[in-house]
Amino acid sequence: MFRYVPWLVICLIAVICAVFWRDYIWLVYMGIPAGALAILGFYDMVQRSHALWRNFPVIARIRWIAEELRPFLRSYIVESETEGRPFNNEERAMVYRRAKDVTSVEPFGSHLDIDRPPYEWLAHSIAAKHTENNDPRVLIGAPGTPQPYSASIFNISAMSFGALGAHAIEALSKGAAMGGFYHDTGEGGVSRYHKRGGADLVWELGSGYFGCRAKDGGFDAVRFEDTARDPQIKMIEIKLSQGAKPGHGGVLPGEKVTEEIAEARGIEVGETCVSPPAHSAFSTPIEMLEFAAKLRELSGGKPVGIKFAVGNRWETLAICKAMLETGLRVDFMVVDGGEGGTGAAPAEFLDHVGAPLRQGLVLTRNALVGTGLKDDVKLGCSGKQISAFSIASSMALGADWINTARGFMFALGCIQSLNCHNNTCPTGIATSDKSRQRGLVVDDKAVRVRNFHHNTMNALMEVVGAAGCSHPSELTPRHIMHRVTEDIIYSAERAYQLVKPGELLDAPEETSLAHEWDMAQAHTFVPRGLRAAR
Repeated sequence: MFRYVPWLVICLIAVICAVFWRDYIWLVYMGIPAGALAILGFYDMVQRSHALWRNFPVIARIRWIAEELRPFLRSYIVESETEGRPFNNEERAMVYRRAKDVTSVEPFGSHLDIDRPPYEWLAHSIAAKHTENNDPRVLIGAPGTPQPYSASIFNISAMSFGALGAHAIEALSKGAAMGGFYHDTGEGGVSRYHKRGGADLVWELGSGYFGCRAKDGGFDAVRFEDTARDPQIKMIEIKLSQGAKPGHGGVLPGEKVTEEIAEARGIEVGETCVSPPAHSAFSTPIEMLEFAAKLRELSGGKPVGIKFAVGNRWETLAICKAMLETGLRVDFMVVDGGEGGTGAAPAEFLDHVGAPLRQGLVLTRNALVGTGLKDDVKLGCSGKQISAFSIASSMALGADWINTARGFMFALGCIQSLNCHNNTCPTGIATSDKSRQRGLVVDDKAVRVRNFHHNTMNALMEVVGAAGCSHPSELTPRHIMHRVTEDIIYSAERAYQLVKPGELLDAPEETSLAHEWDMAQAHTFVPRGLRAAR
């Protein structure tokens, strides 16, 4: 019965305060909270949902308070500079400083354990260079594409209106317009706030076909054409899957479909709509290329590409085989890392579904280089890339440009409170609550978005110059050194078993992809020999 003692003591204090408050007026200030806690303890004892509360009235709630405070206490008090997840304090602080346009230099040496794998570093050159070009760009568009797009090599990755609030979307778009880089709309459609900011937009088209959705949930070509020909939209991105939850799909409950969201997505207010795991407009690699060609024509010749998290390796190779067989091309591929992203997802998908970015990037690079398609098809990637080194290392391994979502969220002021899915974001970014959005001042945060991009590009060009290069596209796998063990170090070319140009066509059996190359088929995503294997 000792577990009830704290509550009984509180009750006794409340009674004493109630009896003697006229003699000692200060007891009123003690009696009110004591009385409230006494009532709370009585409720704990009679309620039936929480066994701990019934057995330990009042004091059991300390555990609940501790659980609520735990992420903040760990982040601000317990964790070291490099321990936090998904982003550690050092990474977040770097973005904050660059967004505020203050120095991001660090004193007294690295906090990383550089003697243990998988540490990587850039091999600098004695003949280092200095370049004045702090706006490196890449021209995206396969041969014959009428409207190729010159993109910054660092852009805002996909974040939908609805997942992010109106102020956040507008600030991102306005900052991108100020800095000359693009803003990916996410699969939620092109909202008025994307347009209001004035940025170059990449319209992401998911399996829900938001913005060009027919009544039956399929693709509506007329509605697509009406939107895609907007001069502000520079490219179309077909989302096959996303790193946070590849192959999952999703449901948008009707109660969340406001007038503004309905307008962007092309659905009715209050209508529950489903994003299926796969597209209904195509089901094979060749059909996907034909769909991309159709979108290119309907958009007036703008680049059309695909975004995906790498799953079955033969499926990526099947897409390349389909391009070789048909002569059709996607203009670009964007590889999304399976480490997760801004989208909330089941823990199993965040932790164990989809290839991590580095492995997905290397596989796609090998597929394009090995089939001789890399010159035609540009390669982008996204996933936890916020530093100049992460950008440089991805480009050295074959990426032509980099996208980041959470990096720009930090630039907006995100504190990694991990409430993105609860509509209670304390900084007003990942919420539709207008009272919370009020805290995010668009004009101020747009400048920080621009600053983060500008200062990161400055840092990148310093890293590129240190390698003896003038442009990030000159970086090669030999510039990246990878610690395999404490004693063994390989260049990235050896560490990641990179395929040579045309090798999948000339000598696939000599590559690490020989088995998957044989399984891949242009006419289906089903691997060759599956039935026999079963």
